[in-house]
Amino acid sequence: MHRIVGLVVCSVIVLAARAQEAPVDFEKARRIFERARNGETLSSEDRAYVERAKQAKQKQPAAKNSPSAPPKWTQPLTPLTELGAATYKGEAGGLYGGGRNTPPEAHLAAALRESAQIRPLDAAGRAAAEGKIGLLAVGMSNTTQEFSRFMQEAARDPQKSPRVVLVDGAQGGQTGARWADPAAPLWAQLDERIARAGLSAAQIQAVWMKQAESGPARLGDFPKHTDVLRENLVVVLGHLKQRFPNLRLVYLSSRIYAGYATTALNPEPYAYESAFAVRRLIQDQITGRAELNFDATRGAVRSPLLLWGPYLWADGATPRAADRLTYEPGDFAADGTHPGETGRAKVARLLLDFFKTDPTAKPWFLTAAASPPRP
Repeated sequence: MHRIVGLVVCSVIVLAARAQEAPVDFEKARRIFERARNGETLSSEDRAYVERAKQAKQKQPAAKNSPSAPPKWTQPLTPLTELGAATYKGEAGGLYGGGRNTPPEAHLAAALRESAQIRPLDAAGRAAAEGKIGLLAVGMSNTTQEFSRFMQEAARDPQKSPRVVLVDGAQGGQTGARWADPAAPLWAQLDERIARAGLSAAQIQAVWMKQAESGPARLGDFPKHTDVLRENLVVVLGHLKQRFPNLRLVYLSSRIYAGYATTALNPEPYAYESAFAVRRLIQDQITGRAELNFDATRGAVRSPLLLWGPYLWADGATPRAADRLTYEPGDFAADGTHPGETGRAKVARLLLDFFKTDPTAKPWFLTAAASPPRP
């Protein structure tokens, strides 16, 4: 009798505990899943949380005509690199404005000077023949998925310098607004990944950053949502420079095509328009914005020097003029927003080609035999 009463009491306690469980945070579950996919060992609590999220998801009714789903995108857009003197919503083409896809002469000269300072460093930041050059990725889910594939491609390339150590610091769900928070847990995760790669903060000298904001439609029509992203990136760059004193160059990319998106996470034309946030950010630095100063002769250094990295956007199945790049539905995951296997491979090849050919990157990215003499 006592045993039966005890079992009943235990059952009531368990049911009460379950009833009081907080609702599943699917964003939290997705971040845990991303960590596992990136090779991290999860705790038993994290594994249990992901399993609970899966079960909760299965119990949800299937969404029909979900209001969060964007309308099917059918409008053609011109890549920013091909827009030239034409305009988009009042903005001229070119990565650097005015139809130009190359930096202004003075900015390029400054970037080459910064590049010439990138060299193998020991853990204390001193020049050392056997030191390391840390190249770090910063961004959200697309960024980590693409950079992890780039790391695989670069590891197989005999021309890549063995002194260059690649670190995927990008993290799923961590958008521009979250990176702008200096107290966000993502910074501790970033430090952990850098240490796991055998690097110190003093050895991080270059960054590839690809960033976006979640649900940009809520931030307002162009250019309001791009201005929000730009201002968050100004703050992020300040954090990066403070944490990594020898960080000299940040290469920026905007999003890939999102015309097949089935959710409001970041569909077109927001993905296309994110390039204008990058462009205005670089233009702000060129025109002397104090928060983006990289030159000690002009005052306090608060940012690394900014350049465009590879421009990743192409108009769906319409080939780009320069390299015939296209994005087909099969290049994406089911949500049409995150890259699938072939989509990641396309971005990885663009990244590898960029670091092997860009005049500010190849002197330190390639082996001595493959790279030209420094200017």
